[in-house]
Amino acid sequence: MDYSDNKQIYRKIKEKGLALDCVCEVGVYYPETSNILDFVNQGVRTILVEPSDDSLKRIDTFFENKDNITIHPVAVSDKNGTLELSKAEASTFISDLPKSPALINDNFKVTENETVTVPCVTFDKIDTLDIDLLSIDIEGAEWYVIQNLKSRPKVISIETHGKFYTNPYINEITQWINENNYKVWYKDHSDTVFYKEGELELTSSEKFALTWMNFRINLRRSKKYIFWPYYQLRK
Repeated sequence: MDYSDNKQIYRKIKEKGLALDCVCEVGVYYPETSNILDFVNQGVRTILVEPSDDSLKRIDTFFENKDNITIHPVAVSDKNGTLELSKAEASTFISDLPKSPALINDNFKVTENETVTVPCVTFDKIDTLDIDLLSIDIEGAEWYVIQNLKSRPKVISIETHGKFYTNPYINEITQWINENNYKVWYKDHSDTVFYKEGELELTSSEKFALTWMNFRINLRRSKKYIFWPYYQLRK
C-alpha cells in the first residue's frame, strides 16, 4: 500500500500557514503510516483512536517517549458498547457495514475466525471540542465520527473513495459538510480533504488539480460498469 499521500496533508497545511493546537486521527493502523505523524513529532497535542490490539501495541512502542498523545483503544460507532471487527490488515472494518474497501475492492469475505469483538463509543465521548485537524479512515464507518462531532475542525480528511469503492454514507457526509460550511480542498487516491470556509483560499493550481482528480475518479468508477460482468465473476 502506498502511504505517500499521508505526508501531503502536513505539507499543505504548513504551506497555508494554518495553526493547529489539536489534531486527531480515527483509525491509525500503524503509527509509521499515520496521517498526522508529522504533527505528532512537532509536539502538537494529539488524539489517536484505534481499536486493534496489534496496532495498539505498535502505537504504544512507537510513541512511548511522546507526552503529547492521548490514545483511545476503542472503535467509533453510532452506539456505546461493543461491536465486531473483521480483520483485513490495513482494511479492517466494522463487520455489519454495508460497504467497505475490503468488501468492494478485494472481495473480502467475512468469516468468524477473522472477526474480533472490541469496545466502541460514540465520538462525542472522545471529542475535546477543540480539534483543529480531524483525519478519519475507518473503512466505511467515517459517518459515525462526523454525526457526533462537536468540534468544528479547520481541516477534515475523510476516506470517501478508492478504486471501485464509494463510502456507503457519502450522502450523509456531503449533507453535513454543506450544512456546516465546509468546502473540498483536495482529493487523493482514497481521501477527500475539506476545509472550513474562511480558513484558506484555493489557488488556481489547486482548483485545477481538484478538477483533474475528480475526472480520474469518475473515469475509474466508469470502468466498474464497463467491466461489470467480469467483476461479478470474480466474486
